[in-house]
Amino acid sequence: MPATRHWAWDLRTLQRLDHTGAQLLWNAWGRHWPPDLLLRADQRAMLARVAQFAMPAPLATRKSAWQFFLSLGAIVWVLLDHIKYFIRLTGQLLLDILKLTRRPSQGPWRDMSGHLYRIGATALPITALVGFLIGVVLAYLMSLQLRQFGADAFIVNILGISLIRELGPVLAAILIAGRSGSAITAQIGVMRVTEELDAMRVMGIAKGYRLVMPRAIAMALAMPLLTVWTTLAALVGGMLAADLAMGVTPAYFFSALPRAVQISNLFLALGKSVVFGLLIAMIGCHYGLRVKPNTESLGQGTTASVVTSITMVILVDALFAVVFRDIGL
Repeated sequence: MPATRHWAWDLRTLQRLDHTGAQLLWNAWGRHWPPDLLLRADQRAMLARVAQFAMPAPLATRKSAWQFFLSLGAIVWVLLDHIKYFIRLTGQLLLDILKLTRRPSQGPWRDMSGHLYRIGATALPITALVGFLIGVVLAYLMSLQLRQFGADAFIVNILGISLIRELGPVLAAILIAGRSGSAITAQIGVMRVTEELDAMRVMGIAKGYRLVMPRAIAMALAMPLLTVWTTLAALVGGMLAADLAMGVTPAYFFSALPRAVQISNLFLALGKSVVFGLLIAMIGCHYGLRVKPNTESLGQGTTASVVTSITMVILVDALFAVVFRDIGL
């Protein structure tokens, strides 16, 4: 029988061995000493130090049914805590609005106007651009299908209903949730990190009246205007694309649009946009006030605010579509 070859590690010819090299060797050996090892005293001391402080390899453990149940319960508990805090924040907003109606001269009108400008006026270019491009894409894709059936004129009906009733409010809300909702959470979260919220509490300044209410009112006022602006930009883009792709002239588009879309669809879109604006502002303030005094929590809160706002906008829009399915159609 052939003799079995014997392998050994000989490190004596190495001129230098640092912690990185020792860690690589220790990992290559499976985190235990090999049977045959030739090395100098300083090298053995380095390897012994790495072996002493090296983290043990993580063991892949499989969760039992009880552990899965406990983790699911923890998620439900966190969700219930968020719901309770959000309901309390909503009730405080209603009390603050009642206080504002009783003493309007003492209201934070300057804060409201500033938030209205930052939320609404500064968002006009991006919402118009995105709305215009969405209208162009929708009109072009619809023209490819309608042309097969000779139904070119119905592009006005489809564009009008889809943009005015659904896509206009939802598109504006998603853009504002990503742009202004995250800014609201970041602003209040930075105030938590820099201890400005603690200073407000010491001075007796109500956080809801000075921080939450101005942003909620400004968002509720800005969202309908942004919805109309985004819808008009999308209709202009769809009208130009329909003219180029199908020969539907802008004159026919303007004359057929009032007959194809009832005015109730516009009122429904404006009502939805107000609800969307309040939701985005309240969710942004909710996560901003729950930020802990560290930068990691600030980033997590901002991300959770945007994701939650967009999800709630889509869910509420689906609820509106089911409840008001017989209006304007």
